[in-house]
Amino acid sequence: MKIGKLIRDIHHWASPIVMLPLGIMIVAGIFLMLKKDIEWIQPATQRSELASAQVPDTSLAELYAAAVAIEELEITSWDQFDRIDIRSDRGIAKFIAPNRWEAQIDLVTLDVLSLEYRRSDLFEQIHDGSFFADWIKTFVFLPVGVILLVLWATGIWLFVEPYLKRWQRKKRRAGRAGIADRK
Repeated sequence: MKIGKLIRDIHHWASPIVMLPLGIMIVAGIFLMLKKDIEWIQPATQRSELASAQVPDTSLAELYAAAVAIEELEITSWDQFDRIDIRSDRGIAKFIAPNRWEAQIDLVTLDVLSLEYRRSDLFEQIHDGSFFADWIKTFVFLPVGVILLVLWATGIWLFVEPYLKRWQRKKRRAGRAGIADRK
C-alpha cells in the first residue's frame, strides 16, 4: 500500500470518529474564547471604589463571613468554596461556589459588588469532557484530541503532497531535458 493511500484512508476514516466529540469541543471552546466579552458566560470583574494602593485591613475571616451571608452561594463551611480569587489590583475578592454562583466582594467595605451565575466553568467542563463523566474525558475526549492531531498531520500531508509531486515531476523533466540537450 502506498503511503499517500494510507494517509488518505486514515484521514477519511478518522474524521467520522471524532465528529460529535470534536463538535462539542469546538462549540464550548468558542464560548470560552468569548467569556471575557459576554457577561452571560462569565461575570465582568468589578472594581472597588475605595481600593487604594494600601493593603486593606480586612481579614480573611471577615471576607468569609460576608460570603457565607449570601444565600445564593449555598455555603455553610469554609471547605465548600470551589475557589476564592483575590484581585488586589481591583480591590475585590471573588468567591466561586460549587453551584456556579460568583460573588464579588469589596476588600475594604465588604459590600457585595456583584452576584451572578458563572457559566464559564460549565463550558470548560463540557470542553474537556469532564461534564459528562471522568471516564468520557479520559477515554473519549483525550483520544479524540490525539485523533485530531493525526487528522491535522494527515491533512497537511494531503495538502502538500500534490505540490511535492509536481515539483518532483518538474525536476525529473528538467533532468531529462538536460540529458537530451547533451546528446
